[in-house]
Amino acid sequence: MKWIVGLGNPGPQYAKTKHNVGFMALNELAARHGISLNQNKCKSIIGEGVIGGVKTVLIKPMTFMNLSGEAVRAYMDYYKVQLEDMIVVYDDLDTELGKVRLRYQGSSGGHNGIKSIIQHTGTQNFNRVRMGISRPEPGYAIVDYVLSTFAKKDGDKLQDTITSTCDALEFSLKNTFEQTMAKFNG
Repeated sequence: MKWIVGLGNPGPQYAKTKHNVGFMALNELAARHGISLNQNKCKSIIGEGVIGGVKTVLIKPMTFMNLSGEAVRAYMDYYKVQLEDMIVVYDDLDTELGKVRLRYQGSSGGHNGIKSIIQHTGTQNFNRVRMGISRPEPGYAIVDYVLSTFAKKDGDKLQDTITSTCDALEFSLKNTFEQTMAKFNG
């Protein structure tokens, strides 16, 4: 079994913000495979299904971004799942909009959701798909930027990011993460 955690903030006011691309990717993946994200447990909205023959659980923490690790830990403790079966999907300022970058270890890079997961799991070693949102113009506060919506002109690039993320996640379920990185990091 694999479990995919998409990071974002709960509530309709955050639904279309840059910080919520992890949720957007999980929504797309769920739609592709007829998975209903309708279970409320472990501080998350969860959907279970089969993707490419692999039992997969999609998890959207409802803890707000900076407490994402609480939901990950709750799920791990309740279901006794392994960290190596987890993939975290989240927004990344240092990756250009339209691109994705995969990693299997490293620091939080200043991302509060990742920082929280590292704190609650005690390790920096877990699979990640970083969805590019690009950096704001100089002088634009990061917090305001990540909580803003995408410009209309960026719609195609946003869709490219979501599509690439879902393609990488599907591929990763049947291949090693190293193979997935080699294919999707370009």
